[in-house]
This record gives sequence, C-alpha cells and structure tokens, in this order.
Amino acid sequence: MSSIKSNQAKPVLQPTSKDLYQERLPEILTKHGIKNKLAGPKIEKVSLNMGVGRAMQNGEILNIVAEHLTQIAGQKVQVTKARKAIANFRTRIGVKIGCHVTLRGPRMWAFLDKLVNLAIPRIKDFRGLSPKGFDGQGNFNMGLREQALFPEIQLDKLDHNQGLQITVQFRNSSPALSLEVLKSINMPFRAK
Repeated sequence: MSSIKSNQAKPVLQPTSKDLYQERLPEILTKHGIKNKLAGPKIEKVSLNMGVGRAMQNGEILNIVAEHLTQIAGQKVQVTKARKAIANFRTRIGVKIGCHVTLRGPRMWAFLDKLVNLAIPRIKDFRGLSPKGFDGQGNFNMGLREQALFPEIQLDKLDHNQGLQITVQFRNSSPALSLEVLKSINMPFRAK
C-alpha cells in the first residue's frame, strides 16, 4: 500500500479559554504567593439570567426568550416564578417572570469562548468591561443589553431585544485574583 502525503497545511487552532486558563494559572499563583494549585482561583460556574417583566401581559414572550436562552447556552433553561406579590410591579406569587440556566464544565468553557470571541466584539461602541463588576468573593457580574449579539439568534426571527445577566462565579478567589483570571482568558476590561 502506498501512503499519500498531502501538502495541505494543517489549520492553526486558537487556544480555547480553558487552555489559556490552565496555561496562565501558575504565573498568577506565583505572583500572588499561592503555593498550592488547589488553593488558587477556579471558575466554578456561569449563570445566565433573563428577567421578562413583559411576560405578565403576553405569555408567548417568555416562551420565545426561553428558546433564545436555550440556544445561547446549549442547555435547557428553567423558567422562574415570582416569589412575592408586589403591587407596583403587578406581580402575584407563582407568575412566570423570567428564566435562568447554570453552566458548568465543558458547556461553561464553550460559553466563555463564545462570549469573549464572538459576542463582546459585536457590542456597539464598546470600550471594555467595567472592572467594578466584582463582588466581595470575586464573582463577576455583567449585563448585555440584547441577546442578538450571539450568533445562534437569527435576526430575522427576533421580535424584541431582551437583556441578559451573566455571572461568572469563582471559588477561592478575591476581586483582584478574579480580574487577573478573566484577563488571562482574554476578557477585555477597560483601565480603571
């Protein structure tokens, strides 16, 4: 049998967020004086949340938003219901008002890749993410004004834009450590 050799160049693959995280974590740990790798910061999960107040008047909107969030996350979403009755918002207990999903493992890393490389560069007049989005434990919160930034959403079928809340939750972290970890996976932050 003769083997056929092709002269075609192999495609160069971009490193994923997980690869960048694993590659740059040791230098972050040594910079902060952490000797044990297990005591270092770790991205534990990513939570996506869409609150849909308009769903109280039209229940079909919630179904569309839940379908969009399912496409973005690659995982089925959970519909949330109101826990309290608030007269000013015209809510009653048990009324469906939003949806959320929690991503872990490979789906979490795939979503972070998509967020950093596809969605954030599509933001109009983008000047960087705010470094003030960290809480005391080092978790990062950010909001997007529209779900149309993700490539899974077909713009011709989009009736209305809906905001999206994204929370990146860390373990063993502080705001400074979390900021360095997110910068290491190429998340664009603006200068303070």
